[in-house]
Amino acid sequence: MSRHEYTFDLTTQGPLYPPSEVMDENGDFIVIGAINDRDETGGVKTEWGGAIVAASSDVPPFGDRAPYDMVERFRPDKPLPERLASKVLHTLPLPLPCSNYPMVFAPEQFPDANSDCRPSYPFHRAPIPDFLPEHGRQLREPVTLGQWAAARGTLNVTLEDGDRAAGFVCEFENLLPRSLYTIMTLRAHDLDPEGPTRPGPLGIPNVFVTDDSGHARFAATLPDPFPPSSRAGANRVINIVVLWMSSQMNYGGAIGRYGLGGDIHAQLKFRTPMFQSLETKA
Repeated sequence: MSRHEYTFDLTTQGPLYPPSEVMDENGDFIVIGAINDRDETGGVKTEWGGAIVAASSDVPPFGDRAPYDMVERFRPDKPLPERLASKVLHTLPLPLPCSNYPMVFAPEQFPDANSDCRPSYPFHRAPIPDFLPEHGRQLREPVTLGQWAAARGTLNVTLEDGDRAAGFVCEFENLLPRSLYTIMTLRAHDLDPEGPTRPGPLGIPNVFVTDDSGHARFAATLPDPFPPSSRAGANRVINIVVLWMSSQMNYGGAIGRYGLGGDIHAQLKFRTPMFQSLETKA
């Protein structure tokens, strides 16, 4: 068996729209990941970094890029200044601002999810369907950017069953404690402007719950996740995304009800497409 190890990078979403699944108390996006900025020729360049991005940023057609309207830049690879580290994280309001993504995330369960309206909430007060106080919400304190940015994780991928499947084993630390997370795959055609496919789970169930210190382990096996690109209809797994679920719910074969920032919040992901050296058989 062939075994490969990868380390997750901290990331929100960018350069997609909305640019992040996290907001601050002012309604601005907090982006750690790919930042769209103007280049020297007046075009758009995308670089890894951190920024507070205004929700008034221009929204291009799906598949295109536009420079973000940045309130402030920062270095996520350096210690955050206290005024940023102490920022309290919020969900995005509904309908999602700055969104150009054409996909309904749970079409069988919630085909009209994009018509719902609600304000932004701090993470520890995000709506949980049918919740009552006596149920004992586990996350009761505000979540800060400093806490969020402390998350780390590793992934081991092993080709199995004569290279017909791949096993994925993840170890995480410093995630939000006592919280429900899910893991999704991003495939090669999920962001194809000519015909995007719907992101799916990394196995079913794709759920784990962290312990008191934010540690967790997750394992799943997928059939034929890395077909050769030359195969007709091939749609390779190219990234894995770790999502904190503000609704504390799972949606089976869908990754969420509302999508990026509404009820799913990407905390860990790889910076660039991965697994180029891996190949599986049907």
